[in-house]
Amino acid sequence: MDAIAAAQVLSEIGYLLRQDPKEVYRARAFSAAAWAMALERPDLTALHMANKLTSIEGVGEGIAKVLAGLVETGESSYLERLRTETGQPARDDESTIDLGAYQGDLHSHTDWSDGRATMLEMARAAKALGYHYLGVTDHSPRIKVVNGLDAERLLAQSREREQVEKKVDGLALLQGIEVDILEDGSLDLPDAVLELLDVVVASPHVKLRQESASMTERMVRAVSNPNVDIIGHPTGRRPGSREGASYDVERVFREAAEHGVALEIDCDPARMDLSPEHARLALELGCLFSLDADAHAPAEFAYVPMAAWMARRAGIPMDRILNFRPLEALTMIAK
Repeated sequence: MDAIAAAQVLSEIGYLLRQDPKEVYRARAFSAAAWAMALERPDLTALHMANKLTSIEGVGEGIAKVLAGLVETGESSYLERLRTETGQPARDDESTIDLGAYQGDLHSHTDWSDGRATMLEMARAAKALGYHYLGVTDHSPRIKVVNGLDAERLLAQSREREQVEKKVDGLALLQGIEVDILEDGSLDLPDAVLELLDVVVASPHVKLRQESASMTERMVRAVSNPNVDIIGHPTGRRPGSREGASYDVERVFREAAEHGVALEIDCDPARMDLSPEHARLALELGCLFSLDADAHAPAEFAYVPMAAWMARRAGIPMDRILNFRPLEALTMIAK
């Protein structure tokens, strides 16, 4: 059992624990341990033999016991018990996700909005991971506290993007935006601006308790916009702390498939959105997907390897996930 496979097990345990509000703190502990392993890539077998699994950051005796079971048997009885308790069906059709073929992340943030690192720092981190491209998708202006970008600041950012790209050889920086889906389904920037960008991630952030029928129309209008490439964290949920938006997911997913708009699987452990259950439905309805960290700092790129189990458990083949396509094959981006 290598560190990334084990990180995915811990990440799934954290996800399942979050379904119970009383287990949020334990869920965070498992997610933090998964993140540490995705970053450090420790030799679990050697640490287990030396009785030093607790030397991994965030790993206490309880999580060490889970890791010991993984090293010894390749399985986790605790995970299987949680799957049963939370009503997760047994799956014999999980897909294979080869993270070595991951080409790049399409949703990330910098200090131009609410990110905690410069564009250059994010670009260098992506390059170090072997990425061929990175979507720079800072926020639009709607939510004032994140210092979102209007058209004028987007233009200024595009000039920095050109300079950063020259400093990080072999990495394409895609000029983009994470644009808010407004209450009526319109977007937080005009089409004349959005059509100039390489990648547009449209996300619901506010008014998530909108009545279901209205929310459905709101989402349908967003996925029908010809400038939208990806619907970011499509329900806006935060398991264990905030329910996501309620809408006719089948109708919205069908519209997304028809318009070639990808649905995001946001790997941030606080989001995990789409859920594996919704992602499986979207797969059956013909959707494309984007598997993204939604990183706000370089270390958060590790969210993808720790949460790739979501796409695997949903049964999504790699050819339906944009991030496994080379840049020249991203035909739906900047369409």
